[in-house]
This record gives sequence, structure tokens and C-alpha cells, in this order.
Amino acid sequence: MSSREQILANIKTNQPDYQKLDVQFKFDTVYENLFEKFSEILSFVGGKAIVVNNYEEIKADVQEHYKGVKNIATTISELSSLADFNLNISDPHDLEMLNLAIIKGDFAVAENGAIWVSEKHIPHRVLPMITQYLVIVVKKSEIVTNMHRAYERVKVDETGFGTFISGPSKTADIEQSLVIGAHGARGLTVYVLD
Repeated sequence: MSSREQILANIKTNQPDYQKLDVQFKFDTVYENLFEKFSEILSFVGGKAIVVNNYEEIKADVQEHYKGVKNIATTISELSSLADFNLNISDPHDLEMLNLAIIKGDFAVAENGAIWVSEKHIPHRVLPMITQYLVIVVKKSEIVTNMHRAYERVKVDETGFGTFISGPSKTADIEQSLVIGAHGARGLTVYVLD
């Protein structure tokens, strides 16, 4: 018997008894104000959260802050007047010139400033990553405390693809130099509908 076989045999014969884990851990996090915590963390990672009352306020703010920007697309019908870029394409490579994408988020997470975006809100999976700037609209009532509560809401079997997005894309793995927008949007604004 080789030393490898001996080691594996010893491990196999010296296994501990199976212990059933009856406790289902729930990590409850309490924040006084979920939006304030979400906004604080999102700001820390480079994004911006703005509370609005309706889509008209979003439209006015986008027109002010993205003045002169061309190639804007949206999946939100209430904001369709902002769009000059058609998302009815078959090849996602055609999105390479997109400067601003405005999409819905399913819900947001206060503890890490992340927003869950499912395939039901985006016609192409690459949309939130290929655009230069990203705007996500989420309801204030849809902010959850932590990732434990978030994963209870994720239903990929119903929605298909989905991703958590938190802040603009960034990396510092090459020579420890921070690069914004390396693998996704260079800027993220989240409009929180009150």
C-alpha cells in the first residue's frame, strides 16, 4: 500500500459520527433606516442613491446629470422618452456604443449597497456590464437588511439569470492601481422610489 493509499484509508476509518444540524441560522440585522444604510454603503463603494417620488423626478434628474449624453437605453416604459438607443437587437455586441442604461432592480440590500437585477428586467444579460453608466430604479419598500434576507428572495428558477450589482465596476488587481469601469459601468446611480 502506498503512503497516499494509507493516508486515505486512515481518513476513511477515522471519520467522526454524523451530526444532524437542526438549527437554521437566521442572521437578523437591524438598521434604524434601511435607505440611509443602503445609501451610505453604496456611496462608500462609488455609487449614488437618490430618493425620488415618481418617474418624472427621475426623468428630470437624468436630463440634468447626463446632459449631452447620447446612446441612452431604458427598459422602463415610464422613462422611454429618454431613450435614443433601441434595445430590440439580436446580437449583444451591438450594445458596445451604449453610454447610459436605465433598468429596474428587483430589490436592494442595505448591508452592502447591492441591487439584485434579474433577467426579467433586462433583454440582454450583458446590458448592465457593457454600458458606460448605469441607472437602476428600485422601490424603497424593496430594500432588505442583509444578504440572508436577499437570498430568500432570489428565485432564479423563476427569473433565470440575475446578478447583484454594487457600485461601479472597479479593480485594483494589476499593480494595485484602481481602475474604474474595467469590467462594467464606470458610474452607478440608484433612484429609490419612495
